[in-house]
Amino acid sequence: QVVLVSGHLDSWDVGQGAMDDGGGAFISWEALSLIKDLGLRPKRTLRLVLWTGEEQGGIGAKQYYQLHKENISNFDIVMESDEGTFKPSGLGFAGSAEARDIVKEVMTLLQPINVTDVYDTADGTDIAYWMRDGVPGASLHNDINKYFWFHHSQGDTMTVQDPNQMNLCAAVWTVVSYVIADMEEMLPR
Repeated sequence: QVVLVSGHLDSWDVGQGAMDDGGGAFISWEALSLIKDLGLRPKRTLRLVLWTGEEQGGIGAKQYYQLHKENISNFDIVMESDEGTFKPSGLGFAGSAEARDIVKEVMTLLQPINVTDVYDTADGTDIAYWMRDGVPGASLHNDINKYFWFHHSQGDTMTVQDPNQMNLCAAVWTVVSYVIADMEEMLPR
């Protein structure tokens, strides 16, 4: 059984892709790194996917889906961060009402950093195939007020990234992915 965390590596042609979507790729990598460094071993596999071809129509995600869809019942949740890594506010979630209640409970663990909201939908080109077929999905919600200042522009460089805000985003990703991967049962479909 798999809990998938992800971001995409391809950038738009004029920028470095630090925000879109290096930040999402980094926090996904960091989440698994933190879990390993803490010596935690969840019941399910945590899998990091660094998508390619998202900007070119999601061809990397389509290929991954085609290769793994026969095991779709083993995917517990698919998570994608692709709207920047600014100050986080919560998660977008797509799934059953029962699964949403569980995710809301998980999010209460993030009260100390004031990131507890669960929004009605999850977005993500790279996880859309899975969500369409009933796998619960989550996307990072954060303060995107400045996102379109840099999105697909020459300004999308590492100087946009705030290490403190990225650490908060990584904390959200780490807590959510680990707790779901370590629950007794998979999220209800």
